[in-house]
Formats: sequence, structure tokens, C-alpha cells
Amino acid sequence: MTIEEILSALRKGFQAVLQDESNAEWAVLADALPRAENMNGWFAEEQLRGCLQDWVAALSPDNVADWLHPYADRLIKNRGKQDGQPKVLALITAGNLPWVGLHDILCAVVAGHRVKLRLSRDDAGLTSALLAGWTAMCPGIGEQIELVERLDDYDAVIATGSNSTRQHFERYFAHVPHIIRGQRSGVAVLSGEESHEDLVALSEDIFRYFGLGCRSVSKIYVPTGFDLDRIFAALIGWSDLQHHHRFVNNYTYHKALWLLEAVDLLENGFVLFKQDEALASPVATLYWDRYEDVEVLNAELALRADEIQCRIGLGGHPYGSAQRPGIAEYADGVDTLKFLLDL
Repeated sequence: MTIEEILSALRKGFQAVLQDESNAEWAVLADALPRAENMNGWFAEEQLRGCLQDWVAALSPDNVADWLHPYADRLIKNRGKQDGQPKVLALITAGNLPWVGLHDILCAVVAGHRVKLRLSRDDAGLTSALLAGWTAMCPGIGEQIELVERLDDYDAVIATGSNSTRQHFERYFAHVPHIIRGQRSGVAVLSGEESHEDLVALSEDIFRYFGLGCRSVSKIYVPTGFDLDRIFAALIGWSDLQHHHRFVNNYTYHKALWLLEAVDLLENGFVLFKQDEALASPVATLYWDRYEDVEVLNAELALRADEIQCRIGLGGHPYGSAQRPGIAEYADGVDTLKFLLDL
């Protein structure tokens, strides 16, 4: 099978699951969706289905063709006629979002390498279920990707974790080529000219996946004189979050803590607004700040580029797109596919 056929099989499997079609190959993944929240309370089925829908869009034939085109002269089109032996990639995934390591897996498959995959304990069985369906459609995937508890005999590493685990990973894997990722955040810069619809779209960037992603907007910058009530009015569509026990526990905890510290807060019953210089806000909170000169702000954000995964709004991506990166958009701005092809 060609790379395009392998990726198309994955896309068709996602479509079958979303359409609740009777499909024996993908039954394991379909069954895993309603069970995932019992194992990881952040993995609500509605959001899992939304994630799969985004992957269906990302893996469209046109998007795949555009993604692979720059590497056309280097890609292994016939997987049975590789030159030399494939490298072994040790892949350590995070567990904050559903299928958070899927893009790295796709890059490794495209590059033709073997993968030793160590999943987060918070994965809730989602990735193994996905691989079961994909392997049923493309048996070579099962030979290429191995789920492991312990990593050994590898040629390169891609590992994602917190900032503290990043330091550990960088020391531990210093002897091999590696991509090590830590914590980053999403920021939004408002011009002040946004429509109500723009701000509603921004609420998706803030609250999707409960704000747990490295692309989740956790800090907004508004121009001097901007009325924050406009943002509160746009967030109301997410008010059901106040009934999600994990989310509301975070809200209650930080509200109590900050009130004891006499912090000046704005709140609406399910999110706390706190003026703060930091970029990464806790779950159920949002940091904000004002700016007078956008060029001065741009210079400040440039100095903090290693803390920022994506920028939304003025000078950045469109509102509502933070959690829908294109397949050719790489975490931390590091071209993962090129890294793997260069091994």
C-alpha cells in the first residue's frame, strides 16, 4: 500500500466510527469512545467525536498531498522496497488530550520507521483502539508500531511531557537524536474590532478539551478601553462546564485561593478572569492583560516565543482554529517529518 492509501484507510475508519456504521475492523475504537470518560474524566465522548471529525478534515486527500509534496523525492512510496533498514523511534506521548501523539505516529509511518510507542497512563485505551482498527485495515501498521512499557534499542526519540519531565528527558536521551517537548500555551491578541461571532469562536479556543491543550488559549491581550463584558457574553455557550465535576473543582479551588489572597477577580460562575503577566493559566481560569501599542506587545511576545504554541487573533491564526491545526503544522515549530527523514 502507498502512504496515501494507508492514511486514507485511517480517515475512512474515523468516518465509519463517526457515522456509527457497522464495521468490524473499527468496532474496538467505536466501543472505546463511550468508555474513555470512565478512565479519564477529561475525555468526554462529545469532544472525542469532535477530535475525530477534525482528523477527518485534516486527512483529506488534498491536505495529505500538500503535506507530503515537499518531501516527494524522499518518501518511501513502496514500503516493501526500502533502502537499508528502518530506524527505530522511541515515542513517548502525553495524556492531556485524546490521541495527542497521533501526528507523531503519522510522521513516523510516513517516514517508514519502526515505532516503540509508550503511551501515557491517561490515554484511556484510545490509541491502542485506534491502532487495532488501523492494523485490521493495513496489516503493516501492526508490524511497524509496537506498544511497549519499557524503551530499549532505539535510534531516536520524540518525547512530550511537562517542563520538569522535559529536563529529565533531555538528559536521559541526550545520546540519540531527539525532539523533546515541554509545556506551552496559546495566547490571543484582540484588536478591539472583533464581532460577537469572533469572540464566540474564541471561546472554542479557550474551552475545547477543557483548556488542557498546549494550544488552548490561556491568556488574552485586549487593547486599552476594551470592555471585558463582551468576552463574558460570548462565553455563555460553555456554561455547562459548571456541571463538569473536575472542571468545577478547579474553578472552586482557585476562586477560594485567590479570594483569600485578595486577588481582584472577574467571574461568571464557570471561569475566573485574573489580570496576570503569566501565560499559562490553571484550568477554569483565564489570564488577561491590556496593551496600548501592538508593536510593543509583539516584541514582548517574541521574547517569550518558547512559551507559546500558537497565537490567535491579531497577528495570528483565525478565531476558532486553535484546536484544529493543519496536518502540516508541527508542535513547537519543529518539522517532525523532516527530523525523521533525516535520521
